[in-house]
Amino acid sequence: MPAYMIFIREQTLDQNELEEYWAKVAATLDGVPIKVLSAYGPHVTLEGPDVEGVVIAEFPSIETALQWYNSPAYQDVAKYRHRGAIYRGLIVEG
Repeated sequence: MPAYMIFIREQTLDQNELEEYWAKVAATLDGVPIKVLSAYGPHVTLEGPDVEGVVIAEFPSIETALQWYNSPAYQDVAKYRHRGAIYRGLIVEG
């Protein structure tokens, strides 16, 4: 069953760190069965505090999404995202 990884950027802390993350993250996706459905496009907040941006990506399963997220390659790059902004991340099965 497909799984959807959602990252919500709540607050930018360091734009340079985010740009470093964006420059490096694509290489971690080589050979990964992922379909990016939305990446920082316009959004409308219906409830709760507004957010700066949202990314939604489809994976074949929760296991596949976790395999990529927990991979050494991604975790090495994720440090830039962690320093660059406050995010909320989750996976939901579809």
